Amino acid sequence: MSIDRRSFIKSTVLTSFSLALPSSILKLWAGQSENLQLGLITDLHRDIIHDADLRLQTFLKEINRVGVHAKIQLGDFAIPKKQNQGFIDAFNQGNIPSYHVLGNHDMDEGYNKEQVIQAFGMPAAYYAQVIQGIRILVLDGNELGSPMTKGGYASYIGKVQQNWLNQQLADSKEPVIVISHQPIAGIYTIDNAVEIQNLLSAHASKIILAINGHAHVDQFLQLGGVSYLHLNSASYYWVGEKHAHLSLDTKTHAAYPSLALTCPYKSVLFGILTLDLKAKKLTLKGRKSNWIGPSPLELGYSILSPAEQEMYLNPQVSYREL
Repeated sequence: MSIDRRSFIKSTVLTSFSLALPSSILKLWAGQSENLQLGLITDLHRDIIHDADLRLQTFLKEINRVGVHAKIQLGDFAIPKKQNQGFIDAFNQGNIPSYHVLGNHDMDEGYNKEQVIQAFGMPAAYYAQVIQGIRILVLDGNELGSPMTKGGYASYIGKVQQNWLNQQLADSKEPVIVISHQPIAGIYTIDNAVEIQNLLSAHASKIILAINGHAHVDQFLQLGGVSYLHLNSASYYWVGEKHAHLSLDTKTHAAYPSLALTCPYKSVLFGILTLDLKAKKLTLKGRKSNWIGPSPLELGYSILSPAEQEMYLNPQVSYREL
């Protein structure tokens, strides 16, 4: 199956959700005269998906058309090897400021955190940035030291970063959006999820939203006074060797061997997040696509239940209220 540029873009359908902003947020944001718009994309996985360049260019074209204030990729973007630098540079180029989150797969093939930070042009593994009167807190969920680790990829936020996060929230005169690669609540959370949830809940009156990638699902939940949004992958859902299959032609699969372990989305998924002062609401405009080949449910995927798959595991970025 081949996908040309025109059908790739036309197959994308708009979806959206809205949240009313509470008075505590509006009071902190009262000095602003303009709305805030962010272009959000996550888990593009250039080293796995066959058409990553087209997916990225479609995202960049749309956010340039809209004129967002910043673009943010939430991790698992590209391994920082030489052949990926042009792809990384394409994200960073242009007049729209670029921000990155560290994903666990960005450090595959033996690359370390410092190499990713340098290649992406990040100020640090975790950092703060004020955009249009909103404090963006970017976290690093890849820290070592978890007492609950069972090996594999680190999925933890350590004490030093926790202290930094708590201080940022305590001191902030602006409303806050928290961004991480790994989920803090919902599906596939970090090892010390409850600890971080409690920290955020202590400052819930300042937090507009906590956004993550990593899980490749479309989920929204509210917990302890904080709203959590799982932004779906730009590219696919991973099903692993047990459910390996060919969803595209054999030549494409030969060039991208890991593609057989995924259920790819026909077109790129991403979101445009808008904070609207006049309407006193937050809106996420997302995208809805289709599977290329069978869905995880059709393949008999069982890590998530059939009910969870029906609710959260779909090729779309949209709103689901629990």
